[in-house]
Amino acid sequence: MPIPSVGTFIDKAGRMTRTRPDHDFLTPGFVLKAMIYGNIFMYAVSLIYSGRNTVFSLNPFYALTPSMDVLNFLGASGRLPIVKFEAWWSLITANWLHGGLLHIVFNMLALRTVAPLVMQEFGVCRMFSIYTLTGISGFLLSYMGNVYLTIGASSGLCGLIGALLFFGKSRGGTWGKLVYKQTTGWVISLIVIGFLMPNINNYSHAGGLVSGIFFGWVMGYAEKRKENRFDRSLALILFGITLWLLARSVVKGFFLIFT
Repeated sequence: MPIPSVGTFIDKAGRMTRTRPDHDFLTPGFVLKAMIYGNIFMYAVSLIYSGRNTVFSLNPFYALTPSMDVLNFLGASGRLPIVKFEAWWSLITANWLHGGLLHIVFNMLALRTVAPLVMQEFGVCRMFSIYTLTGISGFLLSYMGNVYLTIGASSGLCGLIGALLFFGKSRGGTWGKLVYKQTTGWVISLIVIGFLMPNINNYSHAGGLVSGIFFGWVMGYAEKRKENRFDRSLALILFGITLWLLARSVVKGFFLIFT
């Protein structure tokens, strides 16, 4: 199945055309870049704040790993921060933190592949809301599953995949079947990776995927209804909360370390 590039649209006949966003500012390309750069920025901050405690390893799974204390301070989620520090806000911030170079590279490549298709079928605002809400759901399930400390965009990414899985099954037809087939392949890959690779949080993947199906059903996709004021307001509220929580951690960390 062809994956649309940022700023393009694949119609149901398979023709590639330019997207026409409802708002010139909130273009798919702008939103995707903002999300990717936001993740990269938080990763860079975690490395800077870790300083000499950063793990420099030839093992690609551990290369450029930030300090666990720094990640915990910036908003890692799991049993430790929620039980010990009552950091329920970490259910949001953990979606923007990463534990190594390979971790963020894989997740950002996946985001660049999956998010444009979700924006095409659900809209820009609903995509961001699904990403945020399914991230919360995945990390909440991780907490319930006694995961000690967890981070990464994969919870929200699995949520986007879940929304596409619902879309493909619900829409049907040639296009729906193509989307469903592709997303089913992604789900199988997630399951295989979850068993083969170390330090994979399968709770967050499962929570994100299942909640993505749910929110995809609740919010509906573009062919059923257009994005409305509620969708835009919800995305704006979630964006504001996310930005505030991340900025608060970064600013506090700056004053603690450099002053």
